[in-house]
Amino acid sequence: MPEPLLQVENLLVRFADPHRPGGELRAVDGVSLTVQPGEILGLVGESGSGKTTLGKTVLRLHEPAGGRILLRGLDLTHLSEAALRPHRRAMQMVFQDPLSSFNPRQTIGTAVATPLKLHRLCTRAELPERVAQILDEVGLPAAFAERYPHQMSGGQLQRAAIGRALALKPELIVADEAVSKLDVSVRAQILNLLRAVQARSNLAMIFITHDLHVARFLCHRIGVMHFGKLLEIGPTEQVFEAPQHDYTRALLGTVHGSVARDVRIPA
Repeated sequence: MPEPLLQVENLLVRFADPHRPGGELRAVDGVSLTVQPGEILGLVGESGSGKTTLGKTVLRLHEPAGGRILLRGLDLTHLSEAALRPHRRAMQMVFQDPLSSFNPRQTIGTAVATPLKLHRLCTRAELPERVAQILDEVGLPAAFAERYPHQMSGGQLQRAAIGRALALKPELIVADEAVSKLDVSVRAQILNLLRAVQARSNLAMIFITHDLHVARFLCHRIGVMHFGKLLEIGPTEQVFEAPQHDYTRALLGTVHGSVARDVRIPA
């Protein structure tokens, strides 16, 4: 096995309990996992299971209370923001709601160009061509660079969001319920886009979803979370056909035997 791109070791994330003064909630409770280069790891579970918190903590958007996060062997767990900055390019996120993830006062072209400017990857003269290339990679015409978020559909916005995340050529993307707010037909197109992007660039991905059909279609491995704990992790078909944990069996009970074979992009 190659060295993992990402290693999460005994990760612990706590939040204050709003119902108990001085109490705490363990949103992520001792989770360990790895992600290989080019692998799509699905995190599934019910709402409140801790999967989104885990994904955001991997990117250091939450501060861990314990454990370690290693990217290519480098310990990121408690690096300062300044020390993290050079590594931000390698890890990007695609959020659940594409509309709220864009500044409504900025054009899509400005939004896609911003990370390129912040990391000084393009000269000002090169930006329009590079933005057009990025939009083309996610199936959007170059003219969409002049549009504002409210002038685009949810699917078009999510394509733009994926393009913005890809602009820095990251090694890992965390996609948090990235298709849950989209219509079924559009969802299929975005899933196929993610598959194509992953195959083309050998990109690794943590794909967070409550939809087991989607996870089975897209992910190489699946981890099942419940109340902050990772109960089970393994190859996708193994988890579906021979689940090891009672909770996994219960979660799969209503969809056992069904496969998202209908998730295809139109020709």
